[in-house]
Amino acid sequence: MKVIGLDSGSTTTKGVLFEHNQLIKKWLVLTAGDPRQAAEQVITELSNNEQHKIITTGYGRKLLNADKAVTEITCHAKGASYLSHSIQNVIDIGGQDSKVIKMDKDGHVLDFNMNDKCAAGTGRFVEVLMRTLGEEIDQIDSFVATAKPVKINSMCTVFAESEVISLIGKGEKRENIALGVLHSIAARISNQHRQINPDQGAIFFSGGLSHSRKVAELVAEYTKKEVYYDQELSQYAGAIGAALIGIQEK
Repeated sequence: MKVIGLDSGSTTTKGVLFEHNQLIKKWLVLTAGDPRQAAEQVITELSNNEQHKIITTGYGRKLLNADKAVTEITCHAKGASYLSHSIQNVIDIGGQDSKVIKMDKDGHVLDFNMNDKCAAGTGRFVEVLMRTLGEEIDQIDSFVATAKPVKINSMCTVFAESEVISLIGKGEKRENIALGVLHSIAARISNQHRQINPDQGAIFFSGGLSHSRKVAELVAEYTKKEVYYDQELSQYAGAIGAALIGIQEK
């Protein structure tokens, strides 16, 4: 059986093709304000014009006539368990929300905490502030490699952007400001992590910011936990979970 798992996110749309329990192919495109078109593009790329079972997740999961739509929390838990066996905690920092998930040993959700009301603490927060600094978000690790963090007091995106502009005007180094932004993100997500009191140990880090080794290091520092991530596949955790659910429900 071949199954496509699709994660329709606000910033990117991710898809994976699974046969049985094996990942065959993955694909990612920018959502670019049109989640339906992005989803159709990913499915076309993965399906090669063949009929496959399709399971969707993410904020645009109900836009397609898929076989099933599943919540992000369930899919990220399932995907994280596949990518890192025995993990019972997930931190996902996406484009428009951030999530902390607590699971049992079989990857079933026990509790979760989700911030989807404010851009603070999300990938969008980092993207906006990096743009203000004149740098691309995918270059952030090299940009802050030798930086010393400046404290960012504002967690509201609008106020933080004003604070960043003010710091630039005072002559503060841009890389120091950028590292300060990453510290603020890690501090906020660690507070979310503590709210569900996950004591089972290590964390799996997923979402767009999991591409950043520095962000992963800071999440480990602030949560005081080991953090595991897969630079190639962490961003696909939701899509992977969706595909696995499709395979299991024959």
